[in-house]
Amino acid sequence: MDGEHAERDQLSDAPWWRSAVVYQIYPRSFLDTDGNGVGDLPGIERRLDYLRWLGVDALWLSPIYPSPMADFGYDVADYCDIDQLFGSLDDFDALLEKAHERGLRVLLDWVPNHTSDQHRWFQASRSAREDPQRDWYIWRDEPNNWVQAFADESAWTYDEVTGQHYLHLFLPEQPDLNWNNPDVERAMHEVLRFWLDRGVDGFRADVVHLIGKNPELEDDPSEVAGTSRVSRHDEPVTHGLLRRLRGVLESYEGDRMMVGEVNLEAHEQIVDYYGAGDELHLAFNFVPLWTDWKASGWRSVIAEMERVYQEAGAWPTWVLSNHDVPRHRTRYGSLRRARAAALLVLTLRGTPFLYAGEEWGLEDAEVPPERVVDPGGRDGCRAPLPWDATPDHGWASADPWLPWPPEAATRNAASLREETGSILHLYRRLLAARKKSPALSGGTFTPLDTAAEDVLGYRRRHDTDERVVLVNFSDRPISQKLEGGWQVEVSSGGADGRHGEPYDGALQPEEAVLLRPDRG
Repeated sequence: MDGEHAERDQLSDAPWWRSAVVYQIYPRSFLDTDGNGVGDLPGIERRLDYLRWLGVDALWLSPIYPSPMADFGYDVADYCDIDQLFGSLDDFDALLEKAHERGLRVLLDWVPNHTSDQHRWFQASRSAREDPQRDWYIWRDEPNNWVQAFADESAWTYDEVTGQHYLHLFLPEQPDLNWNNPDVERAMHEVLRFWLDRGVDGFRADVVHLIGKNPELEDDPSEVAGTSRVSRHDEPVTHGLLRRLRGVLESYEGDRMMVGEVNLEAHEQIVDYYGAGDELHLAFNFVPLWTDWKASGWRSVIAEMERVYQEAGAWPTWVLSNHDVPRHRTRYGSLRRARAAALLVLTLRGTPFLYAGEEWGLEDAEVPPERVVDPGGRDGCRAPLPWDATPDHGWASADPWLPWPPEAATRNAASLREETGSILHLYRRLLAARKKSPALSGGTFTPLDTAAEDVLGYRRRHDTDERVVLVNFSDRPISQKLEGGWQVEVSSGGADGRHGEPYDGALQPEEAVLLRPDRG
């Protein structure tokens, strides 16, 4: 088989998640239909046609399990049910069926490192040292020097019932499971099977790199003592656990997948969690979340990502915003930059993850002290989504659990849909361009030498399909000529007339363009 046909066959045989665009939904903030001020599963179902119109391929739902909500669902009290705030298992089954009817896949957030202290497993574990489930969690007479993630406090809490301390890398209400106990591993496999049997397409695994722990639980060395382990916990035992989790997924048909939150700082560490193609299918790349709006920074990040992931044979991911960090429009400081960043992240080699509302150019809400609810200070990016310009913005309650984001009267789905030059239509154009271009959805990546230091350029290619992307990071116009004839397929600038026009070598301030060959 010649190289050209081999490349085409390789792309056509690739699993769905390599070419997909995944849309993260924070259910509490998506759409409320019952008037309690909290988004719910029927609200998500109501907007499935919007998501299909937008052009995404899969939905990732942040936790919807029963929970005391100490960490808004990441403290799970029952892995195999739905919290009544969001609806019921019947509501979930209906949502899943309707999503699949529209060609949308569904991923569930799965929280394997810890449970709620209200989970029946922990209630049994803390009841007596002799309880059969005592060893399902991590108990010690004397705590080590580890600290928790959101506070400069010990990661151990003394439990008076049995006179020992239990480990919690996050809140005291989130005790860590002991994955060294085979019974815990078997129980969690059954959790995955419960949802896979219902038809879910995969999982986003919360801080999955934390699940394997050295039984010695040694003190942190002095140079890192007093800092959270979350971004540096990297134990070899975790890889065996992941291989067995992968086996559960591969026992089902339909390319079921798992994307892991591996919150480590080095790309070389993150790709280790792909294994030899037998651990995670994908792992989040968080570096862009903290990369400044500079061509040099992005050029360095992309080059390093390409090198490390190509060498490892791993498929990268790209993300600009999520439920844990300020929205990228807030971080970058302007709508113009947010638009250019959208074109950038949707044309890189890898799987993009979008955060609901970023396609509207939302900023973080201003949350007054009396309405702050999150222990980690993440309320602003979790503000409810405004669907229209009415006082309740399409919600069943005009007083949701958090304040509305800025400009909700104009920066909402209905208003932006009527404005053909809006950021919403930019996202839709980009998603459509990506879907019809094999070069964008799975082709090769080649950086381009650009005349200006402030311009980032690269070429995507698959077979005879080819695209070029140019991003002007500066606040001034720049001339960037290219050899051959090129046409503007999508411009981040918002001027309708530029789409489909010949590329004249001019880039407007903080403009990104997607170019295709001009066939005349």
